[in-house]
Amino acid sequence: MTATPRPKPPFTGTHSNDGLLPPSKSGKDGRSLSAASFNTAKPAQFYARSMNIPGSFAPDLKSFASRLDLSRTESYGAVDDLHDSATSSEQRQADYRDRIEKEMKIKVGTENLLEALNAKNAKQARDQRKVVELELNTSNRKIAQLQLDLEAEIQRNKREQQQQPASPKGRLSQLFRSAPLRSPSHLGEQHAGEDDEESGGHDMEVESPTYILAEILQALEAEGMPSDYYVGQANDLVELFKRHQTLKYDLAWSIFGLRMQMVMLSDSREVVAAGYRVMRYAITDRKSLQTIRALQTDYLVILSLVKESKARVEREQALKFIRAFLDVKGGELEIHPAVARIVVAVADHQDDQLRGIAILTLAEMLLRHPILVADAGGLSVLSEAMGNGIYFAPETLIDPFLHLMDLPARRGLLKSGFEFSPAFASFTEPVLSHAHEDKLKASTRVVAALFRSWTGLMALSFHDFLPVRSVVSALYISSLPVRTAVLDLLISILRIRSPSWSSSFIGGRRLTTYGRVTNLRIEQQDSQGTTKQTMDDTQKRSLVQHFTAVSLAVLLRQGLLKGLMHAESDAPTQALRRRTSLLVAEVLRMSSELLPSAWSFGLQALPSLFDAAIDFRSDDRFQAVATVYQVDSINRTLYRSVIAQDDHTRSRNTDDSAAARARATSKTQGNATMDETQFRAKMIDTQILNTVNYTKWDWPLIRELIDGPMVNPKRLQEAMITSKMVHRLLGFLRPFKYRFSDAPNTKANQRYVRTACALLKLLLETTEGARYLESNKLVPQIGECLAQQDPMSGITSKTPLFSLERMSETLVGGYFAMLGVMCSDAKGMQILERWKIINIFYHIVELKDRDDLIRALIMEMDYTLDSHPRIILSKAMIATSKGMRITATKILRKYAMLPIEHASIIGGGAAEWAIKLLVSQLYDPEIEVCEVAIKILEEACNDISSLEYVVKCRPALDHLGEIGAPLLLRFLSTSVGYHYLDGLDYITKEMDDWFLGRNDTYVTIVEASLARALAENPEKPAPASEEGLDPQDFGCVPPHFYRELTRTMEGCELLKAKGHFEEFAANIQDFALEAEDPETILKVRGCLWAVGNVGSMELGAPFLEATDVVRWIVVIAEQSQVLTLRGTAFYVLGLISRSLHGQEILAEWGWDGTTNVMGESLGYVLPLDFSKLFALQPPSGDASGKRDTAMMIHSRRGSLVTDADATNTAILNSIVKLGNTVLTNKALAELNGYRAKKAPGLQKPALFRKAMGLLASHAYRIPQYRFVIDLFDKRVLGRIVLEEEEGGEDDSGDRSSDSGPEDGA
Repeated sequence: MTATPRPKPPFTGTHSNDGLLPPSKSGKDGRSLSAASFNTAKPAQFYARSMNIPGSFAPDLKSFASRLDLSRTESYGAVDDLHDSATSSEQRQADYRDRIEKEMKIKVGTENLLEALNAKNAKQARDQRKVVELELNTSNRKIAQLQLDLEAEIQRNKREQQQQPASPKGRLSQLFRSAPLRSPSHLGEQHAGEDDEESGGHDMEVESPTYILAEILQALEAEGMPSDYYVGQANDLVELFKRHQTLKYDLAWSIFGLRMQMVMLSDSREVVAAGYRVMRYAITDRKSLQTIRALQTDYLVILSLVKESKARVEREQALKFIRAFLDVKGGELEIHPAVARIVVAVADHQDDQLRGIAILTLAEMLLRHPILVADAGGLSVLSEAMGNGIYFAPETLIDPFLHLMDLPARRGLLKSGFEFSPAFASFTEPVLSHAHEDKLKASTRVVAALFRSWTGLMALSFHDFLPVRSVVSALYISSLPVRTAVLDLLISILRIRSPSWSSSFIGGRRLTTYGRVTNLRIEQQDSQGTTKQTMDDTQKRSLVQHFTAVSLAVLLRQGLLKGLMHAESDAPTQALRRRTSLLVAEVLRMSSELLPSAWSFGLQALPSLFDAAIDFRSDDRFQAVATVYQVDSINRTLYRSVIAQDDHTRSRNTDDSAAARARATSKTQGNATMDETQFRAKMIDTQILNTVNYTKWDWPLIRELIDGPMVNPKRLQEAMITSKMVHRLLGFLRPFKYRFSDAPNTKANQRYVRTACALLKLLLETTEGARYLESNKLVPQIGECLAQQDPMSGITSKTPLFSLERMSETLVGGYFAMLGVMCSDAKGMQILERWKIINIFYHIVELKDRDDLIRALIMEMDYTLDSHPRIILSKAMIATSKGMRITATKILRKYAMLPIEHASIIGGGAAEWAIKLLVSQLYDPEIEVCEVAIKILEEACNDISSLEYVVKCRPALDHLGEIGAPLLLRFLSTSVGYHYLDGLDYITKEMDDWFLGRNDTYVTIVEASLARALAENPEKPAPASEEGLDPQDFGCVPPHFYRELTRTMEGCELLKAKGHFEEFAANIQDFALEAEDPETILKVRGCLWAVGNVGSMELGAPFLEATDVVRWIVVIAEQSQVLTLRGTAFYVLGLISRSLHGQEILAEWGWDGTTNVMGESLGYVLPLDFSKLFALQPPSGDASGKRDTAMMIHSRRGSLVTDADATNTAILNSIVKLGNTVLTNKALAELNGYRAKKAPGLQKPALFRKAMGLLASHAYRIPQYRFVIDLFDKRVLGRIVLEEEEGGEDDSGDRSSDSGPEDGA
């Protein structure tokens, strides 16, 4: 089908993931016509332009395959819903970020290549190095420019949002900025001679959208036009709906619906697809869906979806049209069972291109309307998709099933609890093809996802943990892919983080090198900053660890350890044997840490393994002895690694600088005692005394000498006075030598900066070194270069050293690191003051256009001393831009985490100074700055002395609202903070707020945190944010008002006076076994968390004693039929076990807790009778609703088979046989016979309706659907849609029967 002739080539838009566009055509000059050309296009070009509006359909692409879109009405990032996607600010910002990310990757690759070239011979790699350095400089320039452009775009967008046009005409011009719509009355003006006449005579801003809609609908009345004409009109209509969002609420459906019916009855697939798209954009609410369904769209959708794959455009839009129902509140109730059946058929069709999106649609329908999917037979299709590897994200299909399993009322829809079996079958079925590995990976993801939620764990307990036993039994299969998959699965389930030396050990390396690896790991961790012991460490137990404990207990009960022993002895490869040994050692370690002693004592002995090791009559003894030795070696290595890290953490907490110095001293102790002869030989080896070419110097040796021998004052004196080593190093650093200052800013060249900082620090440690540094030209030259940026100095330069380009391309930014080292020492501060550099710092902070310079300055400064740098930072926190204020606030975190110094220090310690500044930042006009300050203060308040100091500063947080709430909760944990908040009348208001509603909100917060923590891969932790900010404690118990209140005696007295705890206990007792009302269940869960948080504190013991609430929580954990409620009770019992009194009460009710060697509770509890925790009957599948639905379908089928005409009855009976695999061939022959005889019933809508009713009442495949529909005359559908049938007694009866399954569903 071709378009009508046009005088000019058509305008083309960009590709949208909703619409289909032809290949981009070019203008006369060979360039592609962009979206911006729409504003200047002539009216005579509108018909051509309307064919290809961005996001539209065009029929000349029917031979192209469209990209499969899994979205529902573009809910996953579609661009055709944007009003101005080509020029929107958001898209430009995303484009800038993509380009920055690309350039960063180029920069990293270039730096790695340059580092490799530096290791080669200097002469051989000289030319290559020049090319690489040039490319690196280019990347740095591009990144800097793109970052400036991105920041400018963000600011411009904010200004535009603040200056929205107020007049209707201005608003309308914004709506039509990209591609103004012309009315269809101009479609006939196609003559080239009229272009000039119409170019400026029509103002689109005065066009009425209602008038445009009327003209488009009038244009759709034309008959006999080519298909691209109708597609163009439909595209114009969609664009009109997108530009005028309220227009669809005022549609005259009597006219609009008739036009859409005519469009969707077209013989062209592209026209029908465009019709579905228009209808999708016309949906507003459930009433509009009922109006649309009255247009007989159910029949149209079914006929579209049964078509062959060449009609993909139409089928894809029909499926998107169904998905649009799910976006409307109550829209799932308007999906006819027959439509659900056809979606199930598409999802079950093996070679269907839309199978993935059909499966996703079924999963969403199962969440919204479970009975509809169950009646349509969709549960088995989704269950099969989880295990056969055909769906790209099988683990996401679990959530709808777990949603059904939560409540007993929904659980009856499941057949017998075997819905997850296909995923477990992959581990034990024989390997028949290469596709089995993909299927195995998909099954592994599904099983791992089941082990990441409490409902999933309960589902695994059905049939005496049959799914878990199948996983453990897979360890007895010697197939390499299966064994590897099972080991990976177990590591994921138990959330085991592989030690740093695991890869070397699995590769065959001995464990004797663990000490070096551990030390290396500790040294890497040391650079991440200091931490301190907090008062809440004992309370900050992870819910994830509690969940992992019960998962481990389930696996051990099903023979995990025995299976691992067999897998170790029967490993197909040596690497797998070592990996299995490592897993055995990790399981033993976790059982001793997470499980009660009654569980772990029997496991640590490994009785079966020792029995085999001492059986001298068997040859297997040697393998058993080797396993015992291997496991013991791994255990000792794990233990020593953990001990070394703990010792390091303690030493770092007490005195980080002293510990770092001790490690450095021990590392270079041998070098520090080097005699004069050896030292001179080493200096000669560095090549510093032989050449001034710094690229030939041995920089690792130079750093070794600075950290080692030169610490000795005699050696330092020799390096400064006797030889020229220090002189040449400082000369290399001098800016006007243009060696260091011209060196490219690469990853490899950062060693020059680190060596320079180490040298300056060494010189400042002695009086002679400081005097030598003061007499050198290095510092005054740096000051002169900085003065070039100081507008008050009077010094200027055409090519300043600290220009924006040089800061990004060269190492001049390293001078700020050197100045920061000097700021950390009193002697260095004196040198900076002598050369007036401190004055320059004050002026640089005031610069408005050099954020890069200010950032480099404040980030490299040291603020330990109470001196000028602190004043400079406080100035930067007030006078600079918002981005700089946020950066300056983040710098304070390092110092706010330091312990409060109780001794009186002039000016206060670093921690006191940082906290004061952070409190002042709470009043910043930008909320983002306040939020950063709040997070740092909240983290600092983990230390009780810091908390008391913050309270002493008396911050006012009323203006911050919810942002300041977590910090105020921290104040409650001390008496000082309690009295401060009580004076503000905060406690009473907040207490009433929590009692009346915040408890319910807390349930959502804690469950979201736990789900996020369980979903994360422990092997790939989330990257830490900049400066260690925003530490998300996912999986830990969030701060709770009642827990913080119970930390003090005053808070306990208030809680007792209010009587809230008794109210919570009464609610738990009254509704412990509630299983129907969701609101009541949510209220009970909120009460459970409140009671658990109070009971976790030692001062909360009297509240537990006064009520019998623990007994009822145990009842919920062991007997509740609501799985999520049972899980909440399990976690709450873990909270209660953290207090000594809580442990005693739980022991009375048969629950055992885990303690450490000191007898302190770890917050992990399990019942002594483990089967009680999972005492739940599997789904029976005979729910009354299911039986009623089945009876309704059977009765309906019987009424559909009967007909007054015997031939029609025979046809209907043959259709019924078609669903029976035994009778399929016979039914096909009978139906082909009726087609050959041209039976009269095949021309009548009444029989067609009954046939469609039969197809909706049973599971048919797509080819069978297609065969039955092809039996009927094509005009039958038109008569049904347009309601042209006469005498409709039977027809009306058919229609009423058609509504039966819909209402029943």
